[in-house]
Amino acid sequence: MPTAKIIGQGITYDDVLLIPARSGVLPREADVRTKLTRRISLPIPLVTAAMDTVTESQMAIAMAREGGVGILHKNMTIERQAEEVDLVKRSESGMIQKPITLSPQQTVREALDVMKKYSISGIPIVDQEQLVGILTNRDLRFEPNLDLAVAKLMTDSELITAPVGTTLEEAEKLLQRNRIEKLPVVDKNGRLRGLITFKDIQKKKRHPNACKDEHGRLRVGAAVGVAGDTLERVAALVAAGVDAVVIDTAHGHSEGVLGMVKRVRNKFDVELIAGNVGTAEGTRDLIRAGVDAVKVGIGPGSICTTRVVAGVGVPQVTAIMECAKAAKSARIPIIADGGIKQTGDVAKAIAAGADAVMIGGLFAGVEESPGEKVLYEGRSYKIYRGMGSLEAMKKGSKDRYFQDAEDDIQKLVPEGIEGRVPFKGQLQDTVYQMIGGLRAAMGYCGCRTIAEMKAKAKFVRMTEAGLRESHPHDITITKEAPNYHL
Repeated sequence: MPTAKIIGQGITYDDVLLIPARSGVLPREADVRTKLTRRISLPIPLVTAAMDTVTESQMAIAMAREGGVGILHKNMTIERQAEEVDLVKRSESGMIQKPITLSPQQTVREALDVMKKYSISGIPIVDQEQLVGILTNRDLRFEPNLDLAVAKLMTDSELITAPVGTTLEEAEKLLQRNRIEKLPVVDKNGRLRGLITFKDIQKKKRHPNACKDEHGRLRVGAAVGVAGDTLERVAALVAAGVDAVVIDTAHGHSEGVLGMVKRVRNKFDVELIAGNVGTAEGTRDLIRAGVDAVKVGIGPGSICTTRVVAGVGVPQVTAIMECAKAAKSARIPIIADGGIKQTGDVAKAIAAGADAVMIGGLFAGVEESPGEKVLYEGRSYKIYRGMGSLEAMKKGSKDRYFQDAEDDIQKLVPEGIEGRVPFKGQLQDTVYQMIGGLRAAMGYCGCRTIAEMKAKAKFVRMTEAGLRESHPHDITITKEAPNYHL
């Protein structure tokens, strides 16, 4: 009678070390640019996980400003997820292509609501696409009548505008010369075609490494599942301007996922990522179905219990290596998802063949994550849970684990847990340390680019004694380092 066969030995991050090589590369000279998908490039190879305690619009904005990209979770309504995409895309821009506007008849109350929702300080006023005025928070500051029409308060005389085609440098001079903060862009017939703000110009200078689209807007991705409303969700996300759609499931090598990839690919022109897989066969089948990137990782996450509940998975370094080999000839990027515990694991994932690394736990503790902050024994933590945890599945991630047909909460079989992670402060500090560790690794290995790191870096296997030797030992740590924790 046939039995299951052992087909090899799997290794993960703690089983290997990168071997130092002769090098002429200084860490500061390392080029960490990479690919997220076929058509989307990233200044840094970091992606935030599509988890409801990791990535919403605030996190996605912060990560894109640092040069990575955030993937919005799907435990929300279609309308709200599309709104979250819109918030990211409107957070900053070279020129805002479709600025938020009001008509002259709308009220002060509506204007204040819009300003609060989008965190903006001024709104162009248009009538039949014709620019007729501009309203700023200074115009509203002392107005007690919230039902007053904005036409009574807007600036409508001597409006400073710019023609279509104005560069950011020209716009900056106009803004400075006229001491204004917002510059409407109009065509020759006076119709509003865009908006340039001084704040966006400042943001561009403050975040020169930001990950942006061709219009100067921050990039953002969003997760979808395989539920009945998936195509409706994708349509809303694409309409909102999402840069990449991620068909995010626990088992990407399933007929339901492969079928959904084909349906989305046939209906929408959007960069498409799918997963998760842990084998070369799974990678090849997703590529044949039409994906632009493959997400790799079956059970390596700190909050994932798939490997113990279901007894299924592939140790992460082995999974990345196998999937990267399958994706190489098709030139499809690989995203390593899960299992990152230390900054050195990012370098190991890339050396194993990943183009980018998706991280949950190390980002869950930052200020910008949506997780709840709690105080425990005098120290601040943030709540972090797996999308396979019971609470997350109740909120909408059941279909990620193919349990969306189950209405009885007691009948759900969770594949994740809920816990807490130390609060770490601002995302930019964590990202700085991660990229610093990657640059250091590239310097040690003599690799100037991510492509070289994937092609030239070598691993050595180590024992448990080697792992103990790798960590601080025979000492009591009295002062924590910003890039090391147990």
